[in-house]
Amino acid sequence: MRLSMIAAAIAATTLVTGCSEQPANNEQNQAQTEQVAKTTTDAVQENLFLSPSPLQYMAPEFDKIDTSLYEPAFDAGIEEQRVEIEAIANNSEAPTFENTLVAMEQSGAILDRVRATFNNLSGLISNDEYQRIDAKMAPVLAEHRDNIYLNKALFDRVAAVYDNKDTLNKEDQRLVEYYYKRFVRAGAKLDESQKQRMREINSELSKLSTEFSQNILKSFKQDTILVTDKAQLAGLAEDEIASLKAAAQKAGKDGYMITLVNTTRQPILSSLENRELREKVWRTSSQRAQQTNGPIAIKEAQLRAEKAALLGFESWAHYQLDDRMAKTPDAVFTMLDDLAPKAVAKAKSEAELIQAAIKKDGKDFELKPWDWAYYGAKVRAELYDIDASLVKPYFEMNTVINDGLFFAMNKLYGITMKERNDLPTYHEDVFVWEVFNEDGSSIGLFYLDPYAREGKRGGAWMSAYVSQNHLKGTKPVIYNAQNIPKPAEGQPTLMTFSEVTTMFHEFGHAIHGLFSDVKYPSLAGTATARDFVEFPSQANEDWNIEPSVLANYAKHYKTGEPIPQELLDKLLKSHTFNQGFDTTEYLAAALLDMEWHSIAPGTKVEDFAQFEQNALEKHGIDYYPVPPRYKTCYFSHIFAGGYSAGYYAYLWTEVFAADSFAHMQNEGGLTRENGDHYRKEVLSRGNSRDLMQSYIEFRGQKPTTDALLKRRGLVEDSKE
Repeated sequence: MRLSMIAAAIAATTLVTGCSEQPANNEQNQAQTEQVAKTTTDAVQENLFLSPSPLQYMAPEFDKIDTSLYEPAFDAGIEEQRVEIEAIANNSEAPTFENTLVAMEQSGAILDRVRATFNNLSGLISNDEYQRIDAKMAPVLAEHRDNIYLNKALFDRVAAVYDNKDTLNKEDQRLVEYYYKRFVRAGAKLDESQKQRMREINSELSKLSTEFSQNILKSFKQDTILVTDKAQLAGLAEDEIASLKAAAQKAGKDGYMITLVNTTRQPILSSLENRELREKVWRTSSQRAQQTNGPIAIKEAQLRAEKAALLGFESWAHYQLDDRMAKTPDAVFTMLDDLAPKAVAKAKSEAELIQAAIKKDGKDFELKPWDWAYYGAKVRAELYDIDASLVKPYFEMNTVINDGLFFAMNKLYGITMKERNDLPTYHEDVFVWEVFNEDGSSIGLFYLDPYAREGKRGGAWMSAYVSQNHLKGTKPVIYNAQNIPKPAEGQPTLMTFSEVTTMFHEFGHAIHGLFSDVKYPSLAGTATARDFVEFPSQANEDWNIEPSVLANYAKHYKTGEPIPQELLDKLLKSHTFNQGFDTTEYLAAALLDMEWHSIAPGTKVEDFAQFEQNALEKHGIDYYPVPPRYKTCYFSHIFAGGYSAGYYAYLWTEVFAADSFAHMQNEGGLTRENGDHYRKEVLSRGNSRDLMQSYIEFRGQKPTTDALLKRRGLVEDSKE
């Protein structure tokens, strides 16, 4: 999942300079501002965060960043914005859009720089020092946010502008509505005792979510499986075994070290022949961080319920969804519960095939979660006569990137990518490109960090170091991160088809940030509702199977020969195989999220595992061979990543993605006309207008679920 989807902790979190508005006849605030400016000027030479980066597009000076810079920069940034906000709140002039809303958008330049870099690098190259600083600063930043959104004088000014917003243009109105809602949802209308309790809850939640996240990072390092007998790794390719050996050596251990990805399902299970080892890997995965994160999850859910009640909502889910496209928990539960029976039925039909494969293999055991991937691969091979080891040589990473991903993006949007080896990076494995429009005008920078390593959180995501906005003329500096196993020295990176799909997915987020064409930072790029932001990424996935794109990149890494048509046809036909499993494990996690965040204030939860089981049984999705994609104790999306009562969004937005892709196919497929229209009406708009309206302007109507059901193989396609 993505850092870009973590909600901003303060107003204005993009690269902007300090507020130009000063309160009339307020010498004290003027003096404070001047003192901060002097302090900042004196420290500029010592701390690079205190001034804009001199690099192109203000890209971070990664080669000069040291963890010792963060805390002083955070302190300076918080103080700078404190003075700026006080100046806005205490301005004796009548509140206007310019001296209140625009001034807030322009505040917090230093804090924005340090937050963007620290938040991103703490998930990419984390170590004990990053974790210490994160734990220290989380409650401080939460307090700073509360000092802004619970400031009565400031809210009164925002409310005054809001009451007269009809005189503004549509984008300005959108910004006013954005801020007004943020203040109200933060507690601006509460009385003083309620505000004090809100501060206490926010501080505690910031500490708990940070601790939850850090426990997961520790788990990636501690919860590994060391294999000393190579024979137990039967089924793995030699390059995969070499990679496990290299991982063990790097950790100072003898043997072969298996590390986990952050889902319950572990990719290695599809290849391991040794059932005992498969079970060990699966149990290590599914039982992660129970002692540390179980109590944290319960406490977070209870505190969120209390916070929602303070703000007048039945539950945290009601509070969260009130500001999203779904609007109500009932709408989400209806969607998930409607799909659950279809998904479980599909999974059970798949299980019958897998159980038959177990019997055919001469075994008589009952299908368990650790068996599904291994025997599912056998069923896939039998049904479609496809061997994954024969497919991977046609997906060499550099070819996938340049001749697949970038090729497709050029066809759709006319963009080109120029590699930039002159810019510093934070790790030797990171690539950098400058992105250009067809007319040669520059768009911004794109960084790719593809490999798994110690200190990097699991999964895949997109975020920004610098976001686009016209207010200060900044261009986007975007990155994607994945966790592809790094091959042994000198070996090519051969990707699974799933990893290829993930690469296209994350670049869908990237172009959402790169193509942003919005005036105000708070409305730009991927700063949209949770249940919209995954739409562009999922819509981008299907271009990896577009015939002309596949023909351009699916080539053998040694010979350059295109993937044989017979093998390609089998691969594409197997595209919806195992969708019962995939959909069920996702729905289970989404429902688990909604149940945790639908508890009423004061609800006692003694046992997280029992709560989890009850939630799955309630919705008829407690099918043991298919566990939730994330179980409670490593569900970082909802307990550390800003997706609380929001994990359903992946399915919600897949409706948009499937519908839009089907529409494009009907309109000619991979064409500039389609790409330019989609870029104009969706990707460039950010949150500057109603999100459904952006979709309607592109598509001509609201989406339907027809294409989604076909995409997931849950209904038959009448065309086939």
